Amino acid sequence: MQNVEWGEFKIGDLFEKLDLVFKKAKFDKLLDVSKVRTDEFNIPLVNAKNGDNGIMYYGRSSDFESAEMTIDIVNDGAVSTGNVYAQPQRTGVLYNAYLINPKFEKTEKLLHFFATTIQKSIKLKFGYENKASWEKVKNEEIRLPIKNGEIDFEFMENFIAELEAERIAELEAERIAELEAYLHLTGLKNYTLTDEEQQALDNFNLGKFQLAEFTYESIFNKIIQGRRLRKEDQIAGNIPFVMAGVTNTGVVNYISNPVASFPKNSITIDIFGNTFYRNYPFGAGDDTGVYWNDDKNYSKETMLFFASVMSKSISGKFSYGKKLRSSQSINFKIHLPTKTNQPDYKLMETFISAIQKLVIKDVVLYADKKIAATKIVVNR
Repeated sequence: MQNVEWGEFKIGDLFEKLDLVFKKAKFDKLLDVSKVRTDEFNIPLVNAKNGDNGIMYYGRSSDFESAEMTIDIVNDGAVSTGNVYAQPQRTGVLYNAYLINPKFEKTEKLLHFFATTIQKSIKLKFGYENKASWEKVKNEEIRLPIKNGEIDFEFMENFIAELEAERIAELEAERIAELEAYLHLTGLKNYTLTDEEQQALDNFNLGKFQLAEFTYESIFNKIIQGRRLRKEDQIAGNIPFVMAGVTNTGVVNYISNPVASFPKNSITIDIFGNTFYRNYPFGAGDDTGVYWNDDKNYSKETMLFFASVMSKSISGKFSYGKKLRSSQSINFKIHLPTKTNQPDYKLMETFISAIQKLVIKDVVLYADKKIAATKIVVNR
């Protein structure tokens, strides 16, 4: 940047103000705009907004004139006056802001460069008592890189591209570092199968597991239905509250109500048969049953195996018309690997460990590859 030659240019020589209007005879804020973008309200509208790229409302494309590849200048507002935003997408105007259109060949990178440069020039010169109207702003000057006496658009393009690449590399490095730390913390970094794990997979694929039937009641000494807690009665807190559903594994809220607490290392099955392993304490609604054994210290891997076969045993059998309650399930049967007529917990642990390694292998290899590539970019 020290070797760059700079020149001063009047904003009005490089841009023109667009006079975009609301097409209907009368504007009703309650009916004509929305704070949420939808299929109906699909046009971003600039106004006196600080942050969020100057967008607070959305309007109908049939109601608002719009333009794309422009720059938004906020001309009013106690905090937002003089804010400048690039608006490459099609955008309309609500109030207290206006759009300016470049007189030169425009690109998205140039819009971002000029938006930053214009804001640097005008932000401290205007305020709530001195509006940033176009009549004033167009006479302000901005400093731009030049080459052979002409504006160096190529330099601006390359400069923004480098900034974007650096930021992407930083974000990528942060994400990869978090992933690598997680893999080390959970012990999943090692994905090499042991001989025992490979043998378990081979025996499973060849159908050599010795299986026997066991009831839910023979596996779990606690089979309890949750308690009803209406949404309007839920008080915010840090207790995961589980109800029927698969989104977020059924965790619908975090509460502080004194509900029945269920221990970690449990399995939940809701009224539709959705089955999840829980490795954390939680509360549950009356549409969810909870299964655990407080006499036998089942490992996490064993419980994951149980959850898998339980899910398979009831899949497709329950719905709104036929809801499952935990009291109905005590005599349900699942097939488990056995040894001397008892569940072979060791084999189940080994099998689940092998499956986890197979699943995590691609993730680890991807992470290693991205870490190496990110280090090259960052070093550059």
